Amino acid sequence: MSQPPQWPKVILKLAAIYNLLWGLWVILFPGHLFAWTGIEPPNYPGIWQCVGMIVGVYGIGYWFAASDFRMHWPVVLVGFLGKIFGPIGFLQSALTGALPWSWGITIVFNDLIWWWPFGAMLFLAFKHHSDPRNRKLLGNDLTPQLAVPQLSNNESLEQFLSSDRKRLLVFIRHAGCTFCRETLAKLNAHRVQFQTSGVEPVVVHMSTLDSANRMMKSKGLSEVVHISDPDCTLYQRFGFKRGTFLQLFGPSVWRKGMQAAIFQRHGLGKLEGDGFQLGGSVLIKKGKVLATYPCEDATSSIPNSKDIASELE
Repeated sequence: MSQPPQWPKVILKLAAIYNLLWGLWVILFPGHLFAWTGIEPPNYPGIWQCVGMIVGVYGIGYWFAASDFRMHWPVVLVGFLGKIFGPIGFLQSALTGALPWSWGITIVFNDLIWWWPFGAMLFLAFKHHSDPRNRKLLGNDLTPQLAVPQLSNNESLEQFLSSDRKRLLVFIRHAGCTFCRETLAKLNAHRVQFQTSGVEPVVVHMSTLDSANRMMKSKGLSEVVHISDPDCTLYQRFGFKRGTFLQLFGPSVWRKGMQAAIFQRHGLGKLEGDGFQLGGSVLIKKGKVLATYPCEDATSSIPNSKDIASELE
């Protein structure tokens, strides 16, 4: 299991100290902030002091979450949501005149400056828990219990990979990804060209065989052999990495995703597998890798028949 980065621990402890000090300030001096921002203090300062108590309790949660933000991600999520809804409530109050804009200084320091680090921690926690190597542990043993990849034709994996036939293993992302569906559509469109080149395409995915059978049938690929690899054993074996934030959510990914999902009507589906895993293709024969075509981002694609033909010459 990979070690977590250290910066979230620092951020959460700073957030804890800030919340505790801010909460203590509001409890002991409930009228200070109102005087500084030029508005009348509340008739019932105890209500405002309760807000200070709530903020202080968040600080205690952040301090404990700092020990391992990946394990205690719900605490980070609750804090992040509070820092999202707080500015929304302030904006509504400021626009209606219920609060002066000068009150926004509290929003900057209580909420806005924490958006990026808290969002980044949630992203890293989700990425960690999505990794198959971290999902199945054998009791106190830190060795992941990984499933053996299964073939749709019931052939053994090693026998299949060591065949004399030239095969193009197409590794797709999770089945709900619009780029996964786009890749399968392209594979169906170019299947004849691959076969003319003497290459048999094979799809590697993270879904169950039953789920993939329905997916392959919907794309006209019922006769194509596919391999279920829910724990990404083969993805790792052939060196396909998990994506960074930009590789998964960068501007070009959003642009191409909109085009594939809406204009090409590939749509979206539920997450099946590791949403951070990138795809690619591997050309093999007799158990040897002839060529590897890793995807640079989430916009999975397949090599064209000309590139494959050049590898076979």
